[in-house]
Amino acid sequence: MTVGEKIKSLRLEKKYSISELSEKANVSKSYLSYIERGIQGNPSLQVLSRLADNLDTSVEYLMGKQNMKAARMPVDEEWVGLVDEAIKNGISKEDFAYYLDFMKFKSRRKRD
Repeated sequence: MTVGEKIKSLRLEKKYSISELSEKANVSKSYLSYIERGIQGNPSLQVLSRLADNLDTSVEYLMGKQNMKAARMPVDEEWVGLVDEAIKNGISKEDFAYYLDFMKFKSRRKRD
């Protein structure tokens, strides 16, 4: 999918008209139309940033550098803090993977 196709798809998903999104993102309606139709294939990062903010996604997603699920997933600061603390206390990726597998195993046993 091109940048324009992604923008159009997200716009339609949010049920925004071109006029609504152009107003919200402070981008001219004609310029937004050009982006969506692929006539303007290289919009500035500033424009992409304003569009991404209003479409609840990231510039990285629009540019094809991130998948949609990751782009929409909010960051829980408490989780970030817990992971940071675990790393500072010496947990390795292998240890983390082990604990995760153990929790999955434990969860499956409860269901059975």
